[in-house]
Amino acid sequence: MKKFKKFYIEVTSVCNLACVFCPPTERAKQFLSLEDFSKRLDQIKPFTDYIYLHVKGEPLLHPKIGDLLDISYEKGFKVNITTNGTLIKKKREKLLGKPALRQINFSLHSFDGHIGSKDKAGYVNEIISFVKEATSQSNLYVSLRLWNLTQDNKTNAERQRNRELLEMIEQAFDLDYFIEERVAPGAGIKIADRVYINQDYEFKWPALHEEEDDGKGFCYGLRTQAGILADGTVIPCCLDGEGVINLGNINQQDFSEIITNERATNIVDGFSRREAVEELCRKCGYRQRFGK
Repeated sequence: MKKFKKFYIEVTSVCNLACVFCPPTERAKQFLSLEDFSKRLDQIKPFTDYIYLHVKGEPLLHPKIGDLLDISYEKGFKVNITTNGTLIKKKREKLLGKPALRQINFSLHSFDGHIGSKDKAGYVNEIISFVKEATSQSNLYVSLRLWNLTQDNKTNAERQRNRELLEMIEQAFDLDYFIEERVAPGAGIKIADRVYINQDYEFKWPALHEEEDDGKGFCYGLRTQAGILADGTVIPCCLDGEGVINLGNINQQDFSEIITNERATNIVDGFSRREAVEELCRKCGYRQRFGK
C-alpha cells in the first residue's frame, strides 16, 4: 500500500494575519471538529505516519490544538506544525510535553513587515523562549524559516529587518557568526541541538489566473504527499489551497477510493511521463523547481 511521507490535514481555514506572500483563502471559515479529525486519522492511518496540521490557516488558532495532538498520539501519528508564531505564548502550555509533536516550523517571514514594529522584539523573544524550553524537555525539532536572506530584489529596508531578526537569534543562541554568511537558499544550518535556520526562495502559490507553462516537469503530489482541507476536500498537494483539484470528499467517500480514482491516477501517471495533466499544475511555479 502506498505510504505518503507527508500528509496535510487542515484543521482550520482561518488565519490571524494577512501576509502578502500567502493569498487569503476564498473558502468558508472553518474549524475542524475533534470528531471529524479523529475520523480522518482513522481513514489515512494505513497511508502515513506523519501528519502536518495545515494547508491554509493558522493551526494554533484552533481552540482544541492540545486535544488534536492527544488524539494524534493515541492513533500513532507524529505531528508537524507550521505556524506564524504569533500565538505561541498563548498556546505554549497546549504544546509543551505533547509526545505526538515531532517538529514545529516557525514562518518568520511574518516578521518582514507584517508584525507591528512595537511587537517585533516580543514576537521573536516569545518564539525563542518556547524553542529553548521545548527542546530542553523533549526531542522536538524546530525550523526557523525565512525567505532567501540575500535575494537580489530585496530592498535595503527588508535587508535591515532581516538583520535585526537574525541578530536577535544570534544573541539568543550565542552564535559567533552572521547567519546569512553560512546559510544557503533551499538549505539550512543547525544553530542548536535540534534547532535549525532554513531559508528558501519566495514562490507564487499556483492559481488558475496565473500564466500557464508548457506542462513539462515533475511533482511529488500524490506520490509522497496528499492533503485534506477543513471541509473534507482531498487534494494532491499542500499548494492547492483552494481545492481546485478536488479529488473527492472524505466525508462522503473513503480515502482509499478517492486516491485511486481516475483523476488521481491520471495525475500520478502524468508526472511519471514528466507531464502536468491538471491546469493548476501547469500554473504552479513551485513545480518548476523539480526540472523537466
